[in-house]
Amino acid sequence: MSESHTPTSVSARLNTGVAHNARVWNHWIGGKDNYEVDQRVGDHVASINPVIRDIARADRDFLGRAVTYLTRERGVRQFLDIGTGLPTADNTHEIAQRIAPDARIVYVDNDPIVLVHARTLLTGTAEGATDYIDADVHDPDAIVARASATLDFSQPVAVMLLGILNFVLDTDKAREIVRRIMAAMPSGSFLVLTHPTYDAQVGGELQVPAMEFWNANATPPITARGAADISAFFEGLDLVEPGLVSCSQWRAEPDTTLVVPQYGAVAVKP
Repeated sequence: MSESHTPTSVSARLNTGVAHNARVWNHWIGGKDNYEVDQRVGDHVASINPVIRDIARADRDFLGRAVTYLTRERGVRQFLDIGTGLPTADNTHEIAQRIAPDARIVYVDNDPIVLVHARTLLTGTAEGATDYIDADVHDPDAIVARASATLDFSQPVAVMLLGILNFVLDTDKAREIVRRIMAAMPSGSFLVLTHPTYDAQVGGELQVPAMEFWNANATPPITARGAADISAFFEGLDLVEPGLVSCSQWRAEPDTTLVVPQYGAVAVKP
């Protein structure tokens, strides 16, 4: 494993008395890697914002469609998945390596329970590579430096930032994180991003009260943003059709009617 923490240090960082995003998200998508406090807080958030489970599932489905599109149609063979979350069915490496067994994937997270499950992520194909970095999105330079041990930054990389920049509360800082990461990527690389929104046109009115409850009862704190601020993360990049849309609608089946207050988009670096 590409991290230096011992099991003792992981246990010391693991707080099961406070609800944590990775475990609550796992609860929302029907996983078992969570505790009673996560279930209790997650269920209360769902009582405030009833579509939260739809958001979680739509975000996961977006990941599947985006990785499939990039691997199959754009020939991407390298993925940097930042903010991995707990492993579940069809992780990034499983989707990519099913299409291209030589695909190389680096996962990045700093949540201790994700670290405990990291070995599950490290079961890719013999032809490719799957690695895990215990690092923080707030330190993009360290992420890039450590990922370079597995990824070749002279070739295109798909940078995955799904539901992670909402934990960077300062918008300018979040934009700087994206800029620094994408500056290290070569031409032809992609940014894949999802982000919660309070925009009414996609049903985001209940996001703010739900997040207020979350921030008072769980960790880490979270924020939603409007379409303009989320679009700014793609500055200098070319959006792939259909652009920034509800993630449930991005390249979905034509009969898909679900719209969730979570934007998603894919863009390419010229």
